[in-house]
Formats: sequence, C-alpha cells, structure tokens
Amino acid sequence: MEHIRKRKDFLAAARGPSLARASLVLQVRDRGDSAPARLGLTTTKKLGNAVRRNRIRRRLRAAAREVLDARALPGHDYVLIGRAATAEVGFDKLVADLRNAVDKMQHAAHMNERGGHAAASRQRHENDRTAGNEAKP
Repeated sequence: MEHIRKRKDFLAAARGPSLARASLVLQVRDRGDSAPARLGLTTTKKLGNAVRRNRIRRRLRAAAREVLDARALPGHDYVLIGRAATAEVGFDKLVADLRNAVDKMQHAAHMNERGGHAAASRQRHENDRTAGNEAKP
C-alpha cells in the first residue's frame, strides 16, 4: 500500500466522510481512479512527545497492514488519525476498531450508490408487489 505524502491529499481526505472510534479516526476519500489504495497517518502534538507519537503511528501502521491489505478499495485514500487511547488500547481492540470503521464506511458508500436505505426499502416493496405478496404498512 502506498503512502499519502502531500498535504493537499490529507486535506482532500479530511473533506470526505470520517468515522471516529475510541482508538482512532478514519477518513476515506474516493479519488475516482483505479490506482492502488493509499494510507496516511496523522498524530498531533497533543498526544505527547515524539516517542509517544511515533509509537502511535507504528501501532496504526501495523493495524492498517492487517485490515486494509484485505479490505482497502483501489482508488481510495485512507487516513488514520491517532487518538490518546491508541497507545494504551490492546492491539486486538485497535484492529477491531479499524475493521469496524472500514466496514461501516464501505457499507455507507455502497448504500449511497444504491440510493440509500429508502431506495432499498422501495425496491423491496416493489419486489413484494410484483411477486403478489402485497406488503403490509
């Protein structure tokens, strides 16, 4: 997985959808191309000194390797923002938070492509009517 290096790419990802978990924040941006997915890591000075921030980045990188290698979509940028809990939480919990966040973001993107939950509900209702099973309100 390639890394995001330019500030403008981090800012573009920040304008996209994001999802916060106890141990991290995930931002996702669809670049609209078919290039490999890219990963960006961010930690603020609020989190502590350089040693602590580097530890948080290492943990995020390791979690991303486990989750995003299998789940990342081509043409997308994934930015992981470290939080104070990132350094203390167990690694399994960190991986579970990231996996949950990625799955939730991809599900939301899929629903938007289909027209959202309302469109899916209308489609089910239409399928019930054409099958002769009139749905009850």
